[in-house]
Amino acid sequence: MSDLRFDGRVAIITGAGGGLGRCHALELARRGAQVLVNDLGGAVDGSGSSASAAQRVVDEITALGGIAAPNHDSVATPQGGQAIVQAAIDAFGRVDVLVNNAGILRDKAFHKMDHTMIDAVIDVHLKGAMYVSQPAFTLMREQGYGRIISTSSASGLFGNFGQANYGAAKAGLAGLTRVLGIEGAAHGIKVNAIAPIAATRMTQDILGDQLAAKVSPESVSPLVAYLAHEECAVTGHVYSVAGGRIARIFVAETSGIVLADNTAEAIQSHLAQMDKMDVEDYYEPSSLEDQTTIIAKALAAVS
Repeated sequence: MSDLRFDGRVAIITGAGGGLGRCHALELARRGAQVLVNDLGGAVDGSGSSASAAQRVVDEITALGGIAAPNHDSVATPQGGQAIVQAAIDAFGRVDVLVNNAGILRDKAFHKMDHTMIDAVIDVHLKGAMYVSQPAFTLMREQGYGRIISTSSASGLFGNFGQANYGAAKAGLAGLTRVLGIEGAAHGIKVNAIAPIAATRMTQDILGDQLAAKVSPESVSPLVAYLAHEECAVTGHVYSVAGGRIARIFVAETSGIVLADNTAEAIQSHLAQMDKMDVEDYYEPSSLEDQTTIIAKALAAVS
């Protein structure tokens, strides 16, 4: 099996000054990609900024014989997103890969969470991914090729106490991935997402020492490298990844029932049947259109 190389390809990785983003940048650069290392250089909560974080990773890549350039624009505004993509064009002439990795944390129980904590997290994670993806996606459509990988989270897909802002943003990224996968299909663009668990500064207070030792950020980057490659065979997928374990996360629905007597009381009586999950009897819609077709067939069968 030949190595998956990125010679001649250009990758943008946001939040690449440390943690997962740094590992992704090093992995793609090692495989021949020219990398724009974006990082505002702020703290975990998003405060502050520093040019040193991105430059350190650029220096690491250069020392390994790779090619990289730093960028310090914020993902959290449309202007910042455009500037990041333009920086890659100015440095390398094109954009083939975008890894939306930038993120911050401002955790708090929902009833104690103020609007600044909500806005800041959604601005960076969800809006940030959209603001960088939109100009990159436009370029990719024009050139008929592209790969976008966004960073979702189990906190949004499965839930986690104290992370309503973060979870909502990360669930939104899964939805964005599905939509862009559909919109990009006719233009050679594959769009996927990862939901990683890794020992980084954002998770240092969450993971125990035993698990942290097994889930290095480096263990996530091989999946990113595959999803970023031209040989990637999937789009619109979300993958759980940690310590070399990879599993697909998907949204499905039970076969359900059609109520002849559609009342709140009937729903109460049939709730168990609606909720019943049978591995042989569920649907995994590929789009809103597909799900609508499933509903139409179910209703037609009892009409």
